[in-house]
Amino acid sequence: MTIAWVFPGQGSQKIGMAKQIENLPNTKERFSYASEVFERNLSEICELNSEPKNPLSDLNNTSNTQICLFLVESILLDALKDNGFQPTYVAGHSLGEITALYCADVFSFEDCVSLIKVRSQLMLNASRGSMAAVIGFDRNQLDSLVKKIDDIVIANDNSSSQVVLSGSNEALDILSREIACKRFLKLNVSGAFHSPFMNEPSEKFSEYLKDIKFRNPSFPVISNYEPSLCSDPNELKIRLENQMCNGVRWRETMDLMAKNSDLHIVEIGPSNVLGGLGKRHLKDVKISQVSSSDQITY
Repeated sequence: MTIAWVFPGQGSQKIGMAKQIENLPNTKERFSYASEVFERNLSEICELNSEPKNPLSDLNNTSNTQICLFLVESILLDALKDNGFQPTYVAGHSLGEITALYCADVFSFEDCVSLIKVRSQLMLNASRGSMAAVIGFDRNQLDSLVKKIDDIVIANDNSSSQVVLSGSNEALDILSREIACKRFLKLNVSGAFHSPFMNEPSEKFSEYLKDIKFRNPSFPVISNYEPSLCSDPNELKIRLENQMCNGVRWRETMDLMAKNSDLHIVEIGPSNVLGGLGKRHLKDVKISQVSSSDQITY
Protein backbone atom coordinates (compact mmCIF):
# COMPACT_ATOMS: atom_id res chain seq x y z
CA MET A 1 0.00 0.00 0.00
CA THR A 2 1.14 3.54 -0.80
CA ILE A 3 1.01 5.80 2.27
CA ALA A 4 0.83 9.57 1.69
CA TRP A 5 1.22 11.81 4.73
CA VAL A 6 -0.30 15.25 4.09
CA PHE A 7 -0.05 18.40 6.18
CA PRO A 8 -2.60 21.26 6.08
CA GLY A 9 -1.86 24.98 6.17
CA GLN A 10 -3.61 28.12 7.40
CA GLY A 11 -7.33 27.66 7.88
CA SER A 12 -6.95 24.31 9.66
CA GLN A 13 -6.02 25.82 13.04
CA LYS A 14 -8.48 25.58 15.92
CA ILE A 15 -8.63 26.56 19.56
CA GLY A 16 -7.56 23.70 21.82
CA MET A 17 -5.26 22.01 19.30
CA ALA A 18 -2.24 22.17 21.63
CA LYS A 19 -4.25 20.60 24.45
CA GLN A 20 -4.87 17.62 22.16
CA ILE A 21 -1.17 16.79 22.07
CA GLU A 22 0.06 17.91 25.52
CA ASN A 23 0.85 14.32 26.56
CA LEU A 24 3.13 13.61 23.61
CA PRO A 25 6.94 13.64 23.90
CA ASN A 26 8.62 16.98 23.07
CA THR A 27 5.38 19.01 23.24
CA LYS A 28 6.37 21.16 26.20
CA GLU A 29 9.98 21.59 25.03
CA ARG A 30 9.06 22.47 21.46
CA PHE A 31 6.39 25.00 22.38
CA SER A 32 8.82 26.52 24.89
CA TYR A 33 11.61 26.78 22.29
CA ALA A 34 9.37 28.34 19.64
CA SER A 35 7.78 30.69 22.19
CA GLU A 36 11.23 32.06 22.98
CA VAL A 37 12.03 32.58 19.29
CA PHE A 38 8.67 34.28 18.62
CA GLU A 39 8.67 36.11 21.98
CA ARG A 40 5.13 35.13 22.91
CA ASN A 41 3.37 32.26 24.73
CA LEU A 42 2.33 30.03 21.84
CA SER A 43 0.72 27.37 24.08
CA GLU A 44 -1.54 30.00 25.59
CA ILE A 45 -2.41 31.43 22.16
CA CYS A 46 -3.57 27.97 21.02
CA GLU A 47 -6.00 27.82 23.95
CA LEU A 48 -7.44 31.39 24.06
CA ASN A 49 -11.21 31.10 23.63
CA SER A 50 -12.08 34.75 24.12
CA GLU A 51 -11.43 37.51 21.60
CA PRO A 52 -7.86 38.64 22.36
CA LYS A 53 -7.31 42.35 22.91
CA ASN A 54 -3.81 42.10 21.47
CA PRO A 55 -3.54 40.86 17.83
CA LEU A 56 -0.28 39.13 18.77
CA SER A 57 -2.33 36.85 21.04
CA ASP A 58 -4.75 35.84 18.27
CA LEU A 59 -4.35 32.33 16.87
CA ASN A 60 -5.68 33.58 13.52
CA ASN A 61 -2.92 36.17 13.23
CA THR A 62 -0.62 34.87 10.46
CA SER A 63 2.48 35.29 12.62
CA ASN A 64 0.92 32.92 15.19
CA THR A 65 -1.05 30.58 12.94
CA GLN A 66 1.88 29.29 10.92
CA ILE A 67 4.18 28.43 13.80
CA CYS A 68 1.41 26.93 15.94
CA LEU A 69 0.27 24.68 13.10
CA PHE A 70 3.82 23.57 12.42
CA LEU A 71 4.38 22.75 16.10
CA VAL A 72 1.25 20.61 16.31
CA GLU A 73 1.93 18.84 13.02
CA SER A 74 5.63 18.20 13.71
CA ILE A 75 4.93 16.78 17.18
CA LEU A 76 2.23 14.46 15.79
CA LEU A 77 4.36 13.21 12.89
CA ASP A 78 7.34 12.51 15.16
CA ALA A 79 5.07 10.56 17.51
CA LEU A 80 3.94 8.47 14.53
CA LYS A 81 7.55 7.83 13.54
CA ASP A 82 8.38 6.84 17.12
CA ASN A 83 5.58 4.28 16.89
CA GLY A 84 7.07 2.75 13.75
CA PHE A 85 4.97 4.47 11.07
CA GLN A 86 6.55 5.82 7.87
CA PRO A 87 5.07 7.36 4.72
CA THR A 88 5.85 6.45 1.12
CA TYR A 89 5.93 10.16 0.30
CA VAL A 90 4.72 13.46 1.80
CA ALA A 91 2.96 16.65 0.71
CA GLY A 92 1.79 19.81 2.42
CA HIS A 93 -0.65 22.59 1.58
CA SER A 94 1.05 26.01 1.64
CA LEU A 95 2.64 26.21 5.12
CA GLY A 96 2.22 22.42 5.28
CA GLU A 97 4.96 22.07 2.66
CA ILE A 98 7.47 23.18 5.30
CA THR A 99 6.15 20.49 7.64
CA ALA A 100 6.49 17.98 4.80
CA LEU A 101 10.12 19.00 4.28
CA TYR A 102 10.74 18.63 8.03
CA CYS A 103 9.07 15.20 7.96
CA ALA A 104 11.40 14.14 5.14
CA ASP A 105 14.44 15.32 7.17
CA VAL A 106 15.27 18.13 4.72
CA PHE A 107 15.18 20.64 7.62
CA SER A 108 15.83 20.41 11.34
CA PHE A 109 13.13 21.48 13.79
CA GLU A 110 15.14 24.58 14.67
CA ASP A 111 15.57 25.48 10.99
CA CYS A 112 11.82 25.30 10.50
CA VAL A 113 11.02 27.56 13.47
CA SER A 114 13.40 30.24 12.18
CA LEU A 115 12.20 29.83 8.60
CA ILE A 116 8.53 30.13 9.61
CA LYS A 117 9.24 33.26 11.63
CA VAL A 118 10.69 34.92 8.53
CA ARG A 119 7.97 33.59 6.20
CA SER A 120 5.03 34.54 8.41
CA GLN A 121 6.34 38.06 9.02
CA LEU A 122 6.89 38.65 5.31
CA MET A 123 3.37 37.46 4.55
CA LEU A 124 1.87 39.50 7.39
CA ASN A 125 3.53 42.64 6.05
CA ALA A 126 2.29 42.03 2.50
CA SER A 127 -0.77 44.24 2.78
CA ARG A 128 -1.65 44.43 -0.92
CA GLY A 129 -4.73 42.64 -2.23
CA SER A 130 -6.97 40.03 -0.69
CA MET A 131 -8.33 36.50 -1.21
CA ALA A 132 -11.72 34.83 -1.72
CA ALA A 133 -12.96 31.25 -1.70
CA VAL A 134 -15.20 30.07 -4.55
CA ILE A 135 -17.29 26.92 -4.08
CA GLY A 136 -19.49 25.11 -6.59
CA PHE A 137 -18.66 26.68 -9.97
CA ASP A 138 -18.20 25.91 -13.64
CA ARG A 139 -14.48 25.42 -14.25
CA ASN A 140 -14.52 26.75 -17.80
CA GLN A 141 -16.30 29.93 -16.73
CA LEU A 142 -13.88 30.46 -13.84
CA ASP A 143 -10.81 29.98 -16.03
CA SER A 144 -12.27 32.36 -18.62
CA LEU A 145 -12.96 35.08 -16.03
CA VAL A 146 -9.51 34.75 -14.46
CA LYS A 147 -7.95 35.25 -17.90
CA LYS A 148 -10.22 38.20 -18.69
CA ILE A 149 -9.91 40.14 -15.41
CA ASP A 150 -6.59 41.80 -14.55
CA ASP A 151 -4.95 41.39 -11.13
CA ILE A 152 -6.53 38.05 -10.20
CA VAL A 153 -5.18 34.47 -10.10
CA ILE A 154 -6.11 31.08 -8.70
CA ALA A 155 -4.08 30.93 -5.48
CA ASN A 156 -5.25 27.56 -4.17
CA ASP A 157 -6.58 25.08 -6.73
CA ASN A 158 -7.99 22.83 -4.02
CA SER A 159 -10.36 20.60 -5.97
CA SER A 160 -12.75 20.50 -8.90
CA SER A 161 -15.37 22.29 -6.78
CA GLN A 162 -13.31 24.61 -4.56
CA VAL A 163 -10.65 27.22 -5.28
CA VAL A 164 -9.22 30.26 -3.52
CA LEU A 165 -8.53 33.37 -5.59
CA SER A 166 -5.95 36.09 -4.92
CA GLY A 167 -6.04 39.56 -6.36
CA SER A 168 -6.96 43.18 -5.90
CA ASN A 169 -10.20 43.89 -4.03
CA GLU A 170 -11.60 45.49 -7.20
CA ALA A 171 -10.83 42.43 -9.33
CA LEU A 172 -12.35 40.07 -6.75
CA ASP A 173 -15.50 42.18 -6.62
CA ILE A 174 -15.82 42.13 -10.42
CA LEU A 175 -15.43 38.35 -10.58
CA SER A 176 -17.92 37.84 -7.74
CA ARG A 177 -20.58 39.64 -9.76
CA GLU A 178 -19.93 37.67 -12.95
CA ILE A 179 -19.40 34.08 -11.80
CA ALA A 180 -22.19 31.59 -11.17
CA CYS A 181 -21.31 29.66 -8.00
CA LYS A 182 -22.76 28.28 -4.78
CA ARG A 183 -20.62 30.50 -2.55
CA PHE A 184 -18.20 33.38 -2.95
CA LEU A 185 -16.55 34.22 0.35
CA LYS A 186 -14.00 36.97 0.96
CA LEU A 187 -11.30 35.77 3.37
CA ASN A 188 -9.95 37.71 6.35
CA VAL A 189 -6.26 37.71 5.34
CA SER A 190 -3.55 40.35 5.24
CA GLY A 191 -2.68 39.99 1.55
CA ALA A 192 -3.07 38.20 -1.76
CA PHE A 193 -1.03 35.11 -0.89
CA HIS A 194 0.30 32.73 -3.57
CA SER A 195 0.07 35.35 -6.30
CA PRO A 196 2.28 37.92 -8.08
CA PHE A 197 1.24 40.36 -5.35
CA MET A 198 3.74 38.43 -3.22
CA ASN A 199 6.71 38.93 -5.57
CA GLU A 200 8.56 41.30 -3.25
CA PRO A 201 8.24 39.20 -0.06
CA SER A 202 8.96 36.11 -2.15
CA GLU A 203 12.26 37.61 -3.30
CA LYS A 204 13.19 38.38 0.31
CA PHE A 205 12.26 34.84 1.33
CA SER A 206 14.41 33.43 -1.49
CA GLU A 207 17.35 35.47 -0.21
CA TYR A 208 16.84 33.98 3.24
CA LEU A 209 16.64 30.43 1.84
CA LYS A 210 20.03 30.80 0.16
CA ASP A 211 21.69 30.33 3.55
CA ILE A 212 19.50 27.36 4.54
CA LYS A 213 20.87 23.89 3.85
CA PHE A 214 18.42 21.53 2.14
CA ARG A 215 19.38 17.93 2.99
CA ASN A 216 18.59 14.86 0.90
CA PRO A 217 14.99 13.88 1.71
CA SER A 218 14.32 10.53 3.40
CA PHE A 219 11.38 10.03 1.03
CA PRO A 220 9.95 11.99 -1.92
CA VAL A 221 8.17 15.31 -1.41
CA ILE A 222 5.36 16.72 -3.58
CA SER A 223 5.63 20.51 -3.76
CA ASN A 224 2.87 23.11 -4.30
CA TYR A 225 4.73 24.85 -7.13
CA GLU A 226 5.42 21.66 -9.08
CA PRO A 227 3.22 18.71 -8.02
CA SER A 228 5.51 15.81 -8.79
CA LEU A 229 7.54 13.45 -6.60
CA CYS A 230 10.94 14.99 -5.88
CA SER A 231 14.02 13.75 -4.02
CA ASP A 232 16.52 16.37 -5.23
CA PRO A 233 17.33 18.90 -2.46
CA ASN A 234 18.32 21.59 -4.97
CA GLU A 235 15.03 21.23 -6.83
CA LEU A 236 13.11 21.27 -3.54
CA LYS A 237 14.77 24.58 -2.70
CA ILE A 238 13.75 26.08 -6.07
CA ARG A 239 10.19 24.89 -5.56
CA LEU A 240 9.95 26.39 -2.07
CA GLU A 241 11.42 29.68 -3.32
CA ASN A 242 8.64 29.84 -5.92
CA GLN A 243 5.83 28.81 -3.61
CA MET A 244 4.93 32.16 -2.05
CA CYS A 245 4.15 33.97 -5.33
CA ASN A 246 2.59 31.01 -7.20
CA GLY A 247 -0.54 28.95 -6.73
CA VAL A 248 -0.96 25.86 -4.57
CA ARG A 249 -1.77 23.09 -7.05
CA TRP A 250 -3.52 20.74 -4.63
CA ARG A 251 -6.04 19.35 -7.13
CA GLU A 252 -3.13 18.14 -9.27
CA THR A 253 -1.41 16.80 -6.16
CA MET A 254 -4.46 14.65 -5.38
CA ASP A 255 -4.67 13.51 -9.00
CA LEU A 256 -1.01 12.47 -8.82
CA MET A 257 -1.67 10.52 -5.63
CA ALA A 258 -4.71 8.84 -7.18
CA LYS A 259 -2.50 7.17 -9.78
CA ASN A 260 -1.63 4.69 -7.03
CA SER A 261 -4.41 2.11 -7.08
CA ASP A 262 -3.85 1.14 -3.42
CA LEU A 263 -3.57 4.55 -1.73
CA HIS A 264 -3.95 5.56 1.91
CA ILE A 265 -3.88 9.32 2.65
CA VAL A 266 -3.12 10.27 6.24
CA GLU A 267 -3.79 13.90 7.19
CA ILE A 268 -1.64 14.97 10.13
CA GLY A 269 -2.96 18.11 11.80
CA PRO A 270 -5.77 19.57 13.92
CA SER A 271 -8.57 19.52 11.31
CA ASN A 272 -9.72 17.34 8.43
CA VAL A 273 -9.40 20.03 5.75
CA LEU A 274 -7.30 18.00 3.30
CA GLY A 275 -9.11 14.77 4.14
CA GLY A 276 -12.40 16.46 3.28
CA LEU A 277 -11.03 17.63 -0.06
CA GLY A 278 -9.76 14.13 -0.76
CA LYS A 279 -13.11 12.50 0.03
CA ARG A 280 -14.93 14.83 -2.36
CA HIS A 281 -12.34 14.72 -5.15
CA LEU A 282 -11.10 11.12 -5.12
CA LYS A 283 -12.80 7.74 -5.33
CA ASP A 284 -11.96 4.47 -3.58
CA VAL A 285 -9.18 5.98 -1.47
CA LYS A 286 -8.67 5.30 2.22
CA ILE A 287 -8.34 8.53 4.22
CA SER A 288 -7.36 8.79 7.88
CA GLN A 289 -6.61 11.65 10.27
CA VAL A 290 -4.13 11.98 13.12
CA SER A 291 -4.87 15.03 15.27
CA SER A 292 -4.33 14.11 18.91
CA SER A 293 -2.34 11.98 21.33
CA ASP A 294 -5.30 9.59 21.48
CA GLN A 295 -4.87 8.48 17.88
CA ILE A 296 -1.20 7.94 17.11
CA THR A 297 -2.13 5.24 14.65
CA TYR A 298 -4.10 4.75 11.43
